[in-house]
Amino acid sequence: MSPPTHPSPGLRERKRIKLRRAIQTAALRLFESQGYENTTVEQIAEAAETSTTTFYRYFPTKEDVVLDNDASPLFETTTAERPAGEPLTATVRAAMGAVIAAAEADRDLTLARMRLVATVPALETRYAGEERRTIELLTALLAGRTGRPADDYQLELIAFVLAAVLFTASRRWVADQGATPLAALVDQALTTVEPLLATLEDPTRTLP
Repeated sequence: MSPPTHPSPGLRERKRIKLRRAIQTAALRLFESQGYENTTVEQIAEAAETSTTTFYRYFPTKEDVVLDNDASPLFETTTAERPAGEPLTATVRAAMGAVIAAAEADRDLTLARMRLVATVPALETRYAGEERRTIELLTALLAGRTGRPADDYQLELIAFVLAAVLFTASRRWVADQGATPLAALVDQALTTVEPLLATLEDPTRTLP
C-alpha cells in the first residue's frame, strides 16, 4: 500500500503557521531571558511584531503559548491512515514515531517548552491535564483498533502504560538535555511493553 499523500498547505496556511511559530519563539526567548511570570502578553506580541489581539487569536492564554502543539492531531491522523488489520504494535509505533519525529525536528523549541513545564507550577498543573487527554486519546485508539469497549479493564491499563511511555521518555529527554534521542528512549520503553499490546489483540490472553 502506498503511503498517503498530503497536499502542501496554501499560502494563507503557511503564513498562519509562520506567525504562530514566531509568537511561540518570541515567547520562549522572553521566558528564558526574564522569567515566565515577568513576561507579559504585550511584550510577547511586541517581540513577535504582532498585536495582542492576534496573540489571543492563536493562544487563548499565556500558558497556551507554551503548551499548545500539534501532537494530538498528528497522532490521530497517523493512526487513521494505518492499514486495517495491521498489528497493534505497528500502529502504536507509527503514531508515536510521527509525534516524536515532529518533536525532534523542532528540538530546541520542544526542549525549551518542556523545561518551562518542569519549572513553572501553573504550566505543570495544566500539563497534567494534557496527560489525561493523552490517556483518553490512547484509549480511543486502542478501542478502535481492537474492537474492545473503551472501559475494558485491560485496555484502560495499557492506555495508561503507553501514556507513561511518552511522558516518562520525554521527561528523561529533557533532563538529559536531549543527549539521548527521544526516539531511542521511546523505542526502549515500547519494546518493554509490547507484550501487553499483544494481549489486546487476543481475547483469550490476559495480562501477565
